[in-house]
Amino acid sequence: MPINSLFMDNKQKKYLKDIFDSIEHIELYLSDNKSFENYDSNMLLQDAIERNIITIGEAMNSLLKLNENIMVSHSRKIVDARNKLTHGYDDIENVQIWNIIIKHLPILKIEVEGLLNQ
Repeated sequence: MPINSLFMDNKQKKYLKDIFDSIEHIELYLSDNKSFENYDSNMLLQDAIERNIITIGEAMNSLLKLNENIMVSHSRKIVDARNKLTHGYDDIENVQIWNIIIKHLPILKIEVEGLLNQ
């Protein structure tokens, strides 16, 4: 069943909700001071945000297994980011994570919210 059908199954909704909630958590963590300097100097913030990016990637991977044609931009790259954080953590720089936060998460949030509201 396509994810953009009128009758999205509960598993797909759960994964989309997990993605949406993780983005909301990241936004909350940055609500007091949304700057790269704040992120770069705060290990607790880095850990919390990276944990949520991993959750987003895991949920996206599960969605792709249910529907490889999911209507989300760069869905495969989202899973790749999760894999890099999990398995290649020593190769990723804070500026790369910041780029995901600033450039990609706002678009992902809009797309996921649209799917949840169908």
